[in-house]
Amino acid sequence: MCRHLGYVGPAVPLKEFLFDLPHALSRQAWAPRDMRGGGTINADGFGAGWYPPGAATPIRYRSAMPIWTDSALPALAAATTSGALLAAVRSATAGMPVTETAAAPFTDGRWLFSHNGVVRGWPGSIAGLAGDLPVEDLLTLDAPTDSAALWALVRARLRAGWPPAKAVAEVVAEVLAVAPQSRLNLLLTDGAQLIATTAGHALSVRSGGGAVLIASEPLDADPSWQSIPDGRLVVATPSRLDIS
Repeated sequence: MCRHLGYVGPAVPLKEFLFDLPHALSRQAWAPRDMRGGGTINADGFGAGWYPPGAATPIRYRSAMPIWTDSALPALAAATTSGALLAAVRSATAGMPVTETAAAPFTDGRWLFSHNGVVRGWPGSIAGLAGDLPVEDLLTLDAPTDSAALWALVRARLRAGWPPAKAVAEVVAEVLAVAPQSRLNLLLTDGAQLIATTAGHALSVRSGGGAVLIASEPLDADPSWQSIPDGRLVVATPSRLDIS
């Protein structure tokens, strides 16, 4: 499986979430606390996407290597400040490739996307859903993985003008209908809001002070962390948190 996080709020150095906090993403990569039977460590790549001040589209940095082996990332994260971030570390499902392009976040325009989980019966289980996508989308998937296919399904709805929360919720519902027991914790941001689902995996949120942080596991011992029950949709901005 994977670990992922999203942040929207006042600009902070990326190193806070990637390295500095006691259970930052780099630590979750090799010492996760709640993988729920989906592997033991997250050593099959990582990625981070952030929005420079005033920019409409994000910058993305990805690698197929474990996050702790990247000697350039700590300095980059220390020198980079942003008010919006989506980052992930990957534990590849057996049989899926370990390549840079398979690591989240996936991106299109202003959007960043991540998936923590697995689609059961991949690829046959969702072949029918994928068959409704434009052929060009299928031919240009980032990687031949369930996560990349889920992103294509969400992205098609976003391009069609769907509200982002509806696009994410609909994809989760449709995939669960044809691939029961799939684990579908999705995370989406446009730099202003975070949209997340819980379907088979852990997720927690910390909000307040004009910021919101969503993560697979709490990054510190702050008592304001709230565990999100399974089967929920989270829509969050720095000033509002909706859980349905």
